Amino acid sequence: MVTFTTRFAPSPTGPLHLGHAYSALLAHDMSRAAGGQFLLRIEDIDQTRCKPEWEQKIIDDLSWLGVRWDAPPLRQFDRLTAYQAALDQLWSRGLLYPCACTRRDITAAASAPQEGAEPLIGPDGLVYPGTCRPENGPIQGPRPDNIALRLNMARAMEAIPEITFVETGQCTMGHSDKITVAAQEMIQTVGDVVLSRRDFPGSYHLSVVLDDAAQGVTEVIRGKDLFEATKIHILLQILMRIPSPVYHHHRLIRDSNGKRLAKRDDARAIATFRAEGKGPDDIRAMVGL
Repeated sequence: MVTFTTRFAPSPTGPLHLGHAYSALLAHDMSRAAGGQFLLRIEDIDQTRCKPEWEQKIIDDLSWLGVRWDAPPLRQFDRLTAYQAALDQLWSRGLLYPCACTRRDITAAASAPQEGAEPLIGPDGLVYPGTCRPENGPIQGPRPDNIALRLNMARAMEAIPEITFVETGQCTMGHSDKITVAAQEMIQTVGDVVLSRRDFPGSYHLSVVLDDAAQGVTEVIRGKDLFEATKIHILLQILMRIPSPVYHHHRLIRDSNGKRLAKRDDARAIATFRAEGKGPDDIRAMVGL
């Protein structure tokens, strides 16, 4: 029998705010209601911004909120070997190619006149215009280091007419919890996403898929701002033969002006409310739990 397993996966780059509290508490509550497991993952993939002191503050805030995890936290930086192995697998199948484009290069290429059409925006921003994509088939030889690697979306979708996943949150389409995305939509509106950065063997998309599988996560509970990225994650699960969890994309906590909260918004940091004498029940009331 598969155990209902959720997780909370913060990045230690700043303080937890009300939006983080809502996501963590919701995942924790759902796992406890189902008699399942709740896990903590520290997404420290960006070592230039992640700090040990922020990780400790995250753990302190979660503990204060009453959130308890059922296994030691998993840290992405400890899983470099798993990311490299996955990249080697995808490279050997001709699904990756190196890309030396800067953000400025991509903006310039995507903004070039194309019959008056506006540049397409995908889950990672501007849809990559294919500048570095090889024209004559896969690149031969070993996987290169110290350069970004992109997924060749057209090649990846050759034998996959569509992808589907189960959604139980705010992003269900009508009354159905089954989301279907056609191959052509993936190619045109998602494009060749980065799966490995120049300075780190992996990316958010690759690591989150591998880490969820490694932790046995059955229910991914996260903000609806990540809904579009889920299409990429389902595709990677198919390509690497990893089971797909059920997805629950929840509402976002916003400020009085309707703007989504950010880590730099210290006024709504959990630590600020703690210092003001608020308790965990106060935080639950603020986020509607």
